[in-house]
Amino acid sequence: MEAVFFDMDGLLVDTEKVWLEVETEVMAELGGQWTLEHQTHLVGGSMERTVDYMLTVSGSSVAPERVRESMITGMVSRLAGGVRVMPGAGELLDALRDEGVPVALVTSSLPDIADAVLKSVGRDRFDAIVTAGDVLRPKPDPEPYLTAARLLGVRPVRSVVLEDSPTGVAAATAAGCAVVAVPSLLPIQAVPGRLVISSLTEVTVSTLRAHISA
Repeated sequence: MEAVFFDMDGLLVDTEKVWLEVETEVMAELGGQWTLEHQTHLVGGSMERTVDYMLTVSGSSVAPERVRESMITGMVSRLAGGVRVMPGAGELLDALRDEGVPVALVTSSLPDIADAVLKSVGRDRFDAIVTAGDVLRPKPDPEPYLTAARLLGVRPVRSVVLEDSPTGVAAATAAGCAVVAVPSLLPIQAVPGRLVISSLTEVTVSTLRAHISA
């Protein structure tokens, strides 16, 4: 195992509820209503996809740039108060560091939002960080994970990805990485080459090593 890549929202940190709050607030400003069902259509996706979807559902003529800025402002302001790290995530990061395994954060969130999260989690816990601002094609395209592998100088096929969404799993699989999925809002099927668990508390460095060798 040459590296481990962590997704952020819903996998590393418990931010899906924060996203729901902000999306609901922005949608109200657009004159529409937002539900958890709407959010499930977007989990793991890009900001552009979210904004386009919100404008379509609301029928609003507001410029996409204004909606995007409202989303960023809402997320950053809420995250400034801190964010809850998902159970087992901090312990796994520490264990990987102790064993000298390179770790990257690979997120579909924009840099400002990732920065707000990292103020709580600790930027120094990651050897590389890839956000939506670092790629042309976000998840489910493999570019984010291929970029992380290039930055760390590792082979995707010898790397493990930790993801919580079907979109992220698709990106990791397309990149050729081994995948450990911890489903959040949407179910993820267990298939050959993919380990599906209910919490990161079930994972150790040995678990990851065994998975990549399976």
